[in-house]
Amino acid sequence: MSKIAIVEDDVAISQMYRIKFEAEGYEVDTAENGKIGLELIKDMKPGVVLLDLMMPEMDGEEMLKRLRKEPWGKNIKVIILTNMGESEAPASIKELGVEAFILKANMTPRQVAELVKEHV
Repeated sequence: MSKIAIVEDDVAISQMYRIKFEAEGYEVDTAENGKIGLELIKDMKPGVVLLDLMMPEMDGEEMLKRLRKEPWGKNIKVIILTNMGESEAPASIKELGVEAFILKANMTPRQVAELVKEHV
């Protein structure tokens, strides 16, 4: 079974995606900020991480930087799932290696699930 980690501070959004992905047969776990997300990813070793950029304690950009510095985190596939437009996102996000950049408001959970299937 493929594993997906959702690092998102909006509980309603993370639970919506959890339900969608579990219905599709994935093992899913969530974290509400980057600090907790790093620990979750280290323990879970997911095939894909859905990562929000704007979160408390540790934002998505900082979490991604730290993830990529770890031997266990260098090759984990990350999909940015945020309300920040791609042009507004820090340039370093793309340099850190992401599979896709999704604007939450522009895609349904079904569309997000289809995109994730391409990367798991």
